[in-house]
Amino acid sequence: MFTPHTSAEREEMLRAVGVQSVADLFEAVPKKFRFPKLDLPPRRSELEITNELSDLANGNGSVKDMMCFLGAGAYNHYIPAAVDAIISRGEFFTAYTPYQPEISQGTLQAIFEYQSLIANLTGMDACNASHYDGATATAEAVILAHAHFRGKRPKMVLSPALNPMYRETVRTYIQGYEEIKVVGDDAKEPLISPDELIKLIDTDTALVIVQYPDFFGRIYDYAKLGEAAHQMGALFAVAVNPTALGLLKPPSEFGADIVVGEGQPLGIPLSLGGPYLGLFATKKDLVRKISGRLVGETVDQDGKRGYVLTLTAREQHIRREKATSNICSNQGLMALASAVYLSLLGKQGLRQVAELCYQKAHYAAKQISSIKGYKIRTSSPFFHEFIVECPMPVSELTTHLLGHGILGGYDLSEAYPALKNCMLVAVTEMNSKDDIDMFVDVLKEPAHD
Repeated sequence: MFTPHTSAEREEMLRAVGVQSVADLFEAVPKKFRFPKLDLPPRRSELEITNELSDLANGNGSVKDMMCFLGAGAYNHYIPAAVDAIISRGEFFTAYTPYQPEISQGTLQAIFEYQSLIANLTGMDACNASHYDGATATAEAVILAHAHFRGKRPKMVLSPALNPMYRETVRTYIQGYEEIKVVGDDAKEPLISPDELIKLIDTDTALVIVQYPDFFGRIYDYAKLGEAAHQMGALFAVAVNPTALGLLKPPSEFGADIVVGEGQPLGIPLSLGGPYLGLFATKKDLVRKISGRLVGETVDQDGKRGYVLTLTAREQHIRREKATSNICSNQGLMALASAVYLSLLGKQGLRQVAELCYQKAHYAAKQISSIKGYKIRTSSPFFHEFIVECPMPVSELTTHLLGHGILGGYDLSEAYPALKNCMLVAVTEMNSKDDIDMFVDVLKEPAHD
């Protein structure tokens, strides 16, 4: 057990506050509440507890033990060993919010490097220190747009091909904003062209949000949609898969004002759903409305390079009810992991990962399309995810795959009833040709029953 203070140190602290013992600190608590009876199991040894927890953990399926073709927003990528080695250093692992730059230079520099890398990757002018996850970042884009137009533009246009969890989080965020109206994502046919959203954009529109590649893995050039949004005076936001940006042109090239996304693919393990990393970058003219904080580089009075919190609204302390941000905290450790990952791979390494994902996904799609009873529903260019229409309910198919040690794709009917018996399959550099061939062979079995 870790004990931070010695007995002598505790005695010294007790004398400083004027009491004789630790028990004296609880005198204000009525005796009947001090030691309540808790319904706890009998005490166990460390060995017994470790064995029990190991048994529980072994009941979880892991991508280390199984082939994974499941994506839908979180992806199984290779993480270089150096990522964990670096972020596990004590000075990074225990660091808190860097309000005091004179003693937080390492943390501040790490955030600055992260910001610079994400701004470079997205083609945007500035990036904040991060958010909790991609869904949170997307919701913050809506709040930014609402504040930017001072509430005078109530409409937010969301693509139906935007991650369903992002759309749900947006709706959770806007509870209490009675004037905000979300439209566009309730289309009965979710596979519509993004250009169909143009008809929804008018002078009441504050923000248009799309995904790139979209939730179904499709790749679109959003230049026309971005131009339509700007013609009506609205902002244009793009939720990205950062791995895809190693291969595809950045959102800045089709007029994005805001770029958000999930940073999990950048050196962060799946970990049963978190912690993850929310990317948030903007054009320069929106910097003062950006949520969270920005770290900048400067020089001290001796001309030495240093890092400071250039913008730290701390809105819950200062602006209160006029705040434009709900979240000021950042995922510092996860941002560091992504910065280390990107630094290790470099520009060419990230492109290589993206190319492997692209090529392997297209090989898998071609092989699956040859199986009787299966149909590839993705007709547009796609990155590393695609839609497979199956000859049976996806829930039954994934159970069958699980029996062969394979994590199957996402059941799209859960979020899109119109896509009955459709499975979203994800392929990354972690899937070998043999893995894909085995996946295809197992898919053939129920199709031939």
